[in-house]
Amino acid sequence: MKTYLVTGGAGFIGANFVKYMLKKYDDIKIIILDKLTYAGNLGTIKEELKDKRVEFVKGDIGNRELVENIFMQHNIDYVVNFAAESHVDRSIENPKIFLETNILGTQNLLDISKQHWIIGKDENGYPTYKEGKKFLQVSTDEVYGFLNREYPDGKLLIDNGQLTVDNGLKIEELKKVLEDREVMPKIFGEKFFTEETALNPRSPYATSKTAADMLTRAYSETYHMPINVTRCSNNYGPYHFPEKLIPLIIKNILEGKKLPVYGDGKQVRDWLYVEDHCKGIDMVINGGKLGEAYNIGGFNEEQNINIVKLTIDTIRKLIIDNGQLAIKEEYKNIVKCNLNDISYDLITYVQDRLGHDARYAIDPSKTVRELGFYPETPFNIGIEKTIKWYLNNQDWVNEVVSGDYQKYYEKMYSNKN
Repeated sequence: MKTYLVTGGAGFIGANFVKYMLKKYDDIKIIILDKLTYAGNLGTIKEELKDKRVEFVKGDIGNRELVENIFMQHNIDYVVNFAAESHVDRSIENPKIFLETNILGTQNLLDISKQHWIIGKDENGYPTYKEGKKFLQVSTDEVYGFLNREYPDGKLLIDNGQLTVDNGLKIEELKKVLEDREVMPKIFGEKFFTEETALNPRSPYATSKTAADMLTRAYSETYHMPINVTRCSNNYGPYHFPEKLIPLIIKNILEGKKLPVYGDGKQVRDWLYVEDHCKGIDMVINGGKLGEAYNIGGFNEEQNINIVKLTIDTIRKLIIDNGQLAIKEEYKNIVKCNLNDISYDLITYVQDRLGHDARYAIDPSKTVRELGFYPETPFNIGIEKTIKWYLNNQDWVNEVVSGDYQKYYEKMYSNKN
């Protein structure tokens, strides 16, 4: 039996990872360590906590005594570190907590993992480790900085069987990545982030994650510690805390509230359905070459403003009874506005975020080539699945939207018109 320490396992991606792993594997044990800050919610994993394979520990990854006790009580095989302060706006408001959690917390986990996994030294004096151990640092494409947006309206990645950019991508590799896509993805620039792209963070959040990445890889180089780093696109899907773009927009549409869009809304992000991300992490845990970084995501680029418009259109499609030209009976209790109010008129442009990056776009070719990963869920399918989940799980949404969140929302958006 393999034992996983999943930090941040009550948060968005961490909780989805726990769900994915419990469904895929029978003979595993998962220790969830989560501080339960604003984005961590036990309600997200309430069913998993009933599973005898799961144990929950409330606490901070920076608490050395607590993490030591977990390692002393359990034979931890894999540490999967999702725990992080992760919202850029919050990092601009208060960078210090991002440095404490994302850097010092990661260092504490690395140090204790190394201490408990070492069994000796090799002929060159490097530590040797128990078999089958690995520390996986879950990171973000934001560590790479930004990419130029050469094609403001986007263009097809492949047109008439030919790649439309000449940047080292191979059409043979793309066939696997784009398998079963009904709609050919667009691209908004010539270049993509690869694992060889220089790290160039541009926000306190991204800087703290970059430092954690580099620290993790330093433990590999200095101590030969068994590690991997994964860097993902923007995730979306079930259980996403409603401060991020897609769940925030869904919530506001249902309430008839204005939809805050930064700047001109033309910032481009590469979107990854969260379950596809979890699948990729599992592949890296089991097959990733020690010491290597792997990009997870790819070729689901879209402008933020188009994401907002698509979300409006999809919600209207799902909730309207076309025969009656009215809201479907099952959704009447959760739609708090008139049907005519659900329109593009809800969009309101607010002052742009400081240092807002123009474009992110991942090239996952290495992960495809080495591990067989590809992002299975096209955005047009994933967004509909996501919206259906939120429509059918309003109890969860109401539970996580606390008074503290409402105060934060007002602070971040109400005075930027």
